[in-house]
Amino acid sequence: MKQHIDKLNRLSESHGALQPGKGMVSGVIALMLAALCFLGVLAFHFPEYLTTPQLRKSYSVDFMRLLLFWSLVLSGALALFNVIRSRARWLALAAFVLIGLSLALGGHKVPVNDFADNTPYIGLDWFILDLLGSTLIFVFIEKAFALRKDQPVFRPEWQTDFHHFLVNHMIVGFVLLATNLLVHKLFGWAAKDGIRAWVEDLPFFVALFLIVLVADLVQYWTHRAYHEVPVLWRLHAVHHSVKSMDWLAGSRQHILELIITRTLVLAPIFVLGFSKEVIDAYIVIVGFQAVFNHANVSVRLGPLRYVIVTPNFHHWHHSADTEGIDRNYAAHFAFLDYAFGTAHKADRDWPNGYGVVGDYVPNGFFKQLAFPFVWKG
Repeated sequence: MKQHIDKLNRLSESHGALQPGKGMVSGVIALMLAALCFLGVLAFHFPEYLTTPQLRKSYSVDFMRLLLFWSLVLSGALALFNVIRSRARWLALAAFVLIGLSLALGGHKVPVNDFADNTPYIGLDWFILDLLGSTLIFVFIEKAFALRKDQPVFRPEWQTDFHHFLVNHMIVGFVLLATNLLVHKLFGWAAKDGIRAWVEDLPFFVALFLIVLVADLVQYWTHRAYHEVPVLWRLHAVHHSVKSMDWLAGSRQHILELIITRTLVLAPIFVLGFSKEVIDAYIVIVGFQAVFNHANVSVRLGPLRYVIVTPNFHHWHHSADTEGIDRNYAAHFAFLDYAFGTAHKADRDWPNGYGVVGDYVPNGFFKQLAFPFVWKG
């Protein structure tokens, strides 16, 4: 057993391409699914503490049960296949242990009774659904339209970005509470019923364009401030320290930057009073673009790249090349950078490399959490 645990530890600490034909790819998929299933069963047992109130109103419990059931089946089938083929049995064993624990705790049949509202919670359901959805969608896209074809899924420093992804999802309740409190306290005075009623009555697509434009204007100047104000750059440098661009890279973000940026971007949305339907659509757009524009995909969109932010546009923002430094601040509309004179100019399509010039930001979640407050020289 100790030998199997040591192998799992070495796997979690390593990076590089998984060898095909050795059971590693299917074994990792089986283990990941089994781990998510186990967490899902825990969420069914303690929904008041492990699920996000805003999110659980949006999904069907029956669908979640079905998803959990088939994930258990798929995980078990992949693990059993590897056992029969004598491939990576130690990974299969780990998956079987987690599947067994999930079934022992009730599996997909865990009853959900009435539970208290307004309890402190972590966003375990948000983490599970986003990780599962992101890997299914974006890993496929990256393999189908790869920019850097030799970059593996488990590239260097993936552990740090996964740690950011995990923590930022788990504390979603704290972030929502903090941003809502700050928005209401700092900007509540600016909300006027007349303006809010007018905005709420706008046609859906007009309001959607307006909310994205307003949010991106605020985001542009906030983002630019992170680059031009030294104290703020200490926070933002954590995000820029990533050296490999992929769907997980955007998760590397200091919690204070996350709260500050979301507060400032949500302020005009709150003040103007957009409808719930428009805000929900905006959340989908910003969620997709935030991941997609960091992805390892070769997408430029022709002339539309001067209007919409694409992976090509945002990759230049993360570039360590001179042409990309302090350029391309917009998150949605590239024309903002062209209008304000901060669009990059280069004689090649893609940057050569990424990261902070000088590579002075340490690797590791906790080191990066402390970095803005540790001054050297």
